Amino acid sequence: MMIWAAFAVIYLVWGSTYLAVTIALRSIPPFLLMGTRSVAGGLVLYACARLSGGLAPSARTWLYATGCGILFFVGCHGVLAYAQERVPSGMAAVLLATIPFWIVLLKLVLPGDDRPHAGVLALLIPGIAGVGLIAWQQMSSVGEGPSALDIALLIGAAASWALGTVLSERLQATSPVALSGMELVAGGLALIAIGFVAGEPDALVLADLTPASMLAWAYLTLAGTIVAFAAYVWLLRQVSPPLVATYTFVNPIIAVLLGWAVLGERPTVSMIVGVALVVASIAGLLWFSGQKAAAKHTEGSSGRWIAHGRSTRP
Repeated sequence: MMIWAAFAVIYLVWGSTYLAVTIALRSIPPFLLMGTRSVAGGLVLYACARLSGGLAPSARTWLYATGCGILFFVGCHGVLAYAQERVPSGMAAVLLATIPFWIVLLKLVLPGDDRPHAGVLALLIPGIAGVGLIAWQQMSSVGEGPSALDIALLIGAAASWALGTVLSERLQATSPVALSGMELVAGGLALIAIGFVAGEPDALVLADLTPASMLAWAYLTLAGTIVAFAAYVWLLRQVSPPLVATYTFVNPIIAVLLGWAVLGERPTVSMIVGVALVVASIAGLLWFSGQKAAAKHTEGSSGRWIAHGRSTRP
């Protein structure tokens, strides 16, 4: 029962965070929104790790976590919130779902022992085609929909998260919860600094904060960062990582449905077909990863062919 509940959390909560970001942005500037949310959630996670008996991380670990945190929360979350001021939440979720593709491509070009199989590269083709279809449809809608720049920013955000994941998984010197807390704090502080440089405090009028935006911020911090991540880490210890990673293709579906139901973001036929191609590609990647892991386990070897890193939710 606990396993089902944990899956429900990472499916529904992380899928709904795209909607929450859209609502919060109505009265909170993007960089301050993501920065304050990241710092608050990160401090809680880091405190939990230390109170449970974890050792104090070294200066080198903090430096490494800072670099990864900037990739995760500035390069991805900050850019996502900035673009989501104009991009529908469902479409943003679909473009962020390309993170597994970028992880595979990065593992192909970066040095390491876990280079992807040729069959995996073939599985990328439907997903890339799906993203291309969505982008082409949006850009061909003159005067409507997101700009080519916003689409490029979101694809770049996915690549930034993927690079942070590949680098972060190579650091095994501290617990996952502590490392995530450190990355959240470091990235959040950088986002807040960017917000100040961009003049966001002048645009943030406390009297204009809507109850809906404040509730969305609280939801992103408590449910999206703390509760869902705790469920994610717990699941990784209970079931196989490929099964846990199914959130990658469930989250965009949840985000599209919520955007349609709550915000009136009507998905086009091209977007639905694109979502199907992305989901099929990710499902194939996860299936292949599961087969590879099972084969290694049967042979008595340890390790994982592809990391299913951190969450792809905003």
